[in-house]
Amino acid sequence: MTDPNRNALWARALVEELTRSGVDAACVCPGSRSTPLTVALAEHDDVRVFSHLDERSAAFFALGRAKRTGRPTPVVSTSGTATANFHPAVMEATQARVPLLVLTADRPPELRDSGANQTVDQQTLYGDAVRHYRDLPEPEADDRKLRSLRTAVCRAVGETTGANPGPVHLNVPFRKPLEPVEVPGDVPENFAADFPLAAGGRDDPFVAVEHGRGLPDDGTLSELAAAAESAARGLVVAGPDDGGLAPEAAAALADATGFPVLADPLSGLRFGDHVTDAPVVGGYDGFLAGDVPEPDFVLRFGASPTSKPLRNFLRDSGARQVLVDPAGGWREATFTATDLVVADPTETARALAGRIETGRDEWTERVLDVESRYWAAVDEFEADGVMEGDVVAAAADDAPDPATVFVSNSMPVRDFDRFARPRAADLTVLGNRGASGIDGITSSALGAGSATDDPLVLLTGDLAYYHDSNGLLALERCDVDATIVLLNNDGGGIFHMLPIEEFDPPFTGQFRTPHGLDFAPTGDSYDLEFGRVETLAGFRDAYRRSLESSGTQVVEVRTDAERSHRERERLHARVADLV
Repeated sequence: MTDPNRNALWARALVEELTRSGVDAACVCPGSRSTPLTVALAEHDDVRVFSHLDERSAAFFALGRAKRTGRPTPVVSTSGTATANFHPAVMEATQARVPLLVLTADRPPELRDSGANQTVDQQTLYGDAVRHYRDLPEPEADDRKLRSLRTAVCRAVGETTGANPGPVHLNVPFRKPLEPVEVPGDVPENFAADFPLAAGGRDDPFVAVEHGRGLPDDGTLSELAAAAESAARGLVVAGPDDGGLAPEAAAALADATGFPVLADPLSGLRFGDHVTDAPVVGGYDGFLAGDVPEPDFVLRFGASPTSKPLRNFLRDSGARQVLVDPAGGWREATFTATDLVVADPTETARALAGRIETGRDEWTERVLDVESRYWAAVDEFEADGVMEGDVVAAAADDAPDPATVFVSNSMPVRDFDRFARPRAADLTVLGNRGASGIDGITSSALGAGSATDDPLVLLTGDLAYYHDSNGLLALERCDVDATIVLLNNDGGGIFHMLPIEEFDPPFTGQFRTPHGLDFAPTGDSYDLEFGRVETLAGFRDAYRRSLESSGTQVVEVRTDAERSHRERERLHARVADLV
C-alpha cells in the first residue's frame, strides 16, 4: 500500500469506506480541485464512475439512481459555483427522502474570504436541506485523523439511508498538489505498517451503521386494530412512496381489513402481481367527486397523494385518519389527519394484518364497482383529437413487464394518476414529487435506468425536456437507453387548470409561455432517434417499435394544451353522469 502524497492517501481512504458501506457507483464532474477524489474513484475496481459535464444533471442522475436502488450514488464536484448546481437535486432529495451523498471539493481554509479564485463559502452550503453536514479536516498522514475520516464517511452514508433518508453533504478541502505525484515525506514510508487501521481500515466498513425498524407498541396496535374492525367504511391510502410500504404487506392489510387500497401511481402499489387479488383502486382521481360516501377510518402511508380530488376528499370526510410515518414527519398539508404513528410502514401493516379478521364487505364492493364503471367510461370516451391522457394511458398499458417508468411533474404525472389503471405487471413507476419541480427530470430518469437492465420509459412534457436537455448527454456518456415519450403542447399546459386562465393577457404570454421550439434537432445533437406522431394509433405503433429496438428513441406527440384540458373536463362530466 503506497500513496504518493497525503491527498492520494486521504481520497483512497474515503473511497474505501464508501465501497465498504455499499456504494458501487459515483457521478463525477470534471474539475481541478476534486482531482484526488476523481482519481481514487476511477482507480477503484468496485466503483462504476458516471462522468457528467453538467453538475445539475449529475446530481439529478445520482438522485434517480438512488430512487431505483435505495442506496446513495455519491456526486462529486470541484469548488466554486459548481457546488451550487447540486442544490436543486438536494432540495428534491430532502423533500422526497432520497439517499444522496454530495462531495464538494474545496480550497484550503486559509483561502476562504480572501478573494482567491474559484473560492466561495461552501460551509453549510445547502442549509437545513441536508440531514447531516461535515467539513472534513485537511488531509494528513495522521493516525487519528484518518480514523476520524473513515468514521465520518461511514456515518455519512448511514445518514443517507436512515429512518428519514435524504441528502448528506461532506465538504472536502484539498491543497496542492492535487495530482498523484510523489511528494517526499508527505506520507511516511512506514506509515501503513505503524498505523494499519488508519491506513487500511477494516475488511468491512470502519463503522457499521444499522437502522432499526420500529413498530408501534402493543397498545397502539391493539387500538388501531379495534378501530379498523369497527369501521363501516375504511380506506388504505398509499401516497408517493420512499421505500416504506411493501406490496405484500399492503395486500395482507387489505385482505385482513377488507379496505380498498387507493394507490398513488408512485406508491409502488398500483402495479404488480398483488393487484390480481387485492382491492387496489387507481381511478379515484376521476370519480371521487361522484356518489362515493365518505370514509370513517383511513390508514395513510407515504407522502401526500398526487391527486388533488383525493386530498380534498380526505380533507372533507371527517374521518379518523392515521398517518404512519417512520420518521415522524408530517406530510399532510390539509391538516385534518387525527393520528401520527411513528413506525415502520411495512412492519406496521403486517402487524395489523395479523390482528384483524374482517374481510371485504358491501362498502368495499361498492368502491370496486365504481372503479370498474369509471374505467368503462374512460374506455368509451372518444376525445376530439389527441388527448394527452390517452397517450399516457397507452404508455402505461403497453409498457413492458418488467420496466422502469419515470413520469415528469406538471401534467404527465397528473394524467398518469388519472388514466393509468392498475395492472399485474412489474412496473417501477418513479417521479420527483418531493419538491415537484420540472428540473432534472431527464437526468433523474436516466439515473434510474442506469441501475437496472429493465427497459426505461420516460414520460415528459416539452418544458421539462427543454429544461434538462443537457441531461441527454448521459445517454452516451453513461451508456443508458430509453424510450422517451415527449408530450409537446408548446408551453405550460398545466396553467389551464388555474383561474388565471380567465385573464388573458397576461395568461398566454406570462403563464402558458408558448415557445415554438422544434425538438427534432436533439436527435442529431445527442445521437438518438427522433420521431413525431399525430394520432393515438400512430403513437402506439411508434412506442411499441421503440420498446422493441435498441438505442434511444424520442416519440414526440404534438397536442393542443387547451383542447386537452377541455377534453379532460368533458370526460370528467361524463364520468360524473355514469358513476
